[in-house]
Amino acid sequence: MPSPRSLYTAGIVCLGLALVLGLVTSISLPTFSGIDFVRVNFPNSLANFMSQLRFGIWAPCFTTGDGNHSCVVGGHGYAFVISTFDLKKSVVIGSSWTRGLAIHPVATVFTAIALGFACLKHEHGPLLATLTSFVAAFLFLLAFIVDIALFAFVKQQVDTLHNGNTVPGPAFWLTFVSLILVLLSGCTVCFGRRKDSGASDYPSFSAPTGGILSRFRKS
Repeated sequence: MPSPRSLYTAGIVCLGLALVLGLVTSISLPTFSGIDFVRVNFPNSLANFMSQLRFGIWAPCFTTGDGNHSCVVGGHGYAFVISTFDLKKSVVIGSSWTRGLAIHPVATVFTAIALGFACLKHEHGPLLATLTSFVAAFLFLLAFIVDIALFAFVKQQVDTLHNGNTVPGPAFWLTFVSLILVLLSGCTVCFGRRKDSGASDYPSFSAPTGGILSRFRKS
């Protein structure tokens, strides 16, 4: 069975890993070209048409058949139009489906706060770290739900074009891993720190030396 100190340390490590993953996910496209939430692969290699489309938090990026990469100036809550090769059909990925991706940076901020409380040498540090960890976990859960909704909507729209294959991107899975890490840390940080500091020993429940009759002894 792991010691309380190792549990506490493991909780801090989990928070640190979740923070790193959250930062990478929060930056995503266009800064990190390989970090996106949804990818659409198009079965063509024509130079002037998209061969792959990626959705990040701040912008959509695409790759043409000749290997050139480009990103659309998007920002928070961008929209993007996907058309067929003959331009006869098109679908719109509206801003309402991408605006919710901004929850990821908010969850990352709460993860950083939880890590700060966990490293704080204060008697209330573990409790505050636990509370903020669960808040961060709730936000990561909301972010993951937004990711699922975006993936499902993009897949549905692309399938109507009969022109692409939609798959989850790396950021989709990084969000899920961050959620698990923050949930684990929320439990282990408080438990490990309290056990390690001896907080589970409550004097009010320990019997005084000599028993109850000792109260009636003469001093």
